[in-house]
Amino acid sequence: MSYTAEISRRNPSCFLFLIDRSGSMVDPLGGNGSNRRKADQVADVINRLLQNLIIKCAKQEGVRDYYHIGVIGYGSQVGPAFAGTLTGKEMVPIGDVANSPARIETRAKKVEDGAGGLTDQSVKFPIWFDPVANGGTPMCQALTQAHAIMQGWTSQHAHGFPPIVINITDGEPTDGDPSAPAQSLTQLATSDGNILLFNIHISSQDASPILFPDSGEALPDDHARLLFNMSSPLPEFLRTFVSQEGIDISEGTRGFAFQADLVTLIKFLDIGTRPSNLR
Repeated sequence: MSYTAEISRRNPSCFLFLIDRSGSMVDPLGGNGSNRRKADQVADVINRLLQNLIIKCAKQEGVRDYYHIGVIGYGSQVGPAFAGTLTGKEMVPIGDVANSPARIETRAKKVEDGAGGLTDQSVKFPIWFDPVANGGTPMCQALTQAHAIMQGWTSQHAHGFPPIVINITDGEPTDGDPSAPAQSLTQLATSDGNILLFNIHISSQDASPILFPDSGEALPDDHARLLFNMSSPLPEFLRTFVSQEGIDISEGTRGFAFQADLVTLIKFLDIGTRPSNLR
């Protein structure tokens, strides 16, 4: 399994994000000194990531559909989580994402003022995904829905670069053991390799994050080890990116982050969405 297929408009790849929207996402995210809710900060990171993926696919004539994108939320409900005109859509070409933000907000961004200080600058911030925090954590149901979506996508793009599914959660599943649906998901494949499932644990605690481990021994509880074991080993191209960030890796390194603060979450998603063979 090589993970070397060229990503092009004729042969796209895809990203599917599974976002925990349970009631505990109202708690603050640890590690960055902010009292903002985890739900709000994760929504900002996802919206920024979508914007960055659009920029990556932008050419002179417009946004090329190198990727298909899906966002599934799971909490009191499980289902597609795009807002605006994309509401209800499970998977859409990135050009449609670019053309259909739910709204564009004006945000303040810190920039250098030329005198050694910082000043606020107004920037436009597109919104495709809104924060929600309500209900339990039906992770098994979310993974089962991801399987159905990915089964359809891989059958239509049998020779594409394998999809990457990224699950962001702050708690234990409330609907059973997610191991079996996770395994079923990662057994789906294109001719270029199996689907990759990465898991990110976010927390309200201020503790040192564990990023891209190759063993579950340092993880503090069974739930963290469960998520680690569900996560795919990193293919060689991603191990290269991780190594360039100064993180120790081995052939057993998995796509998993524990106790992820905002900085860790951003770093993980940046590395996890860097297929290197875009054409």
